[in-house]
Amino acid sequence: MERKIAIITGASSGFGFLSAISLAKQGYTVYATMRNLEKAVMYEEDHIPIEIRDLIHIHQLDVTDESSVQELKDLVSSIGRADVLVNNAGFAGGGFCEEITIQEYRTQFETNVFGVMAVTQAVLPVMREQGFGKIINMSSISGRVGFPGVSPYVSSKFALEGYSESLRLEMKPYGVQVALIEPGSFKTNIWSSGKQVSEKSQQPSSPYASYMERINKHLDESKDDMGDPQDVADLIVLLAQQNELKKLRYPVGKGVGFMLKLKKWLPWNKWEREILKRL
Repeated sequence: MERKIAIITGASSGFGFLSAISLAKQGYTVYATMRNLEKAVMYEEDHIPIEIRDLIHIHQLDVTDESSVQELKDLVSSIGRADVLVNNAGFAGGGFCEEITIQEYRTQFETNVFGVMAVTQAVLPVMREQGFGKIINMSSISGRVGFPGVSPYVSSKFALEGYSESLRLEMKPYGVQVALIEPGSFKTNIWSSGKQVSEKSQQPSSPYASYMERINKHLDESKDDMGDPQDVADLIVLLAQQNELKKLRYPVGKGVGFMLKLKKWLPWNKWEREILKRL
């Protein structure tokens, strides 16, 4: 029986790395893509069985580079099959709206939005022609709820949510299914090495310095409550193996469901107070 093919972007750490391992354990041939191939050393660790490693193929991919995406498209065309695409590559841009440059916003969107669009376009022709496939886009609770100090990240995830709605409606008649995973706070590097704060907002002279300090303190105090990223990887495997993705959105993480309900039902002034009193 022909092995199913999974393609994962941003597979050098966090959700991407764990989902690559988890899908390989389920018998998928996994193309784990990443911008920096030096980080592929993670796949050589002793705790990963050799039979799992043999199912994982490392591929260099910069989702913001047109020629790199074209190489991926050529690879998928040569394979002739794509069962699952996990659009996971991304980073978190932070700072305050007054101080973040437009170029910094553009850089955020290049990866989190346009990168997803480019990779999806590279894989869609094969999925459409074969009449099946699943596209799983890694969004965030920040794609449904805006938070202060991270407007580039929030904006990019809101955009991803809208794109995914349209994509799902377009592709459903062709047998290609689309889903959004919306994680809350998990123990990944998204808020450490994966976070890029605008230079102006890092300066002690910034008028928002004390506000930024409160936000960072809140993040530090929340670390113990962050979830296990394997839970997200397990959800990716679950969605990959389902015959039908009946929902578009899959929130995951401690308190995420409650927060979404609260935002839906609370008047804005009360919701605003609820967010700001935590900082």
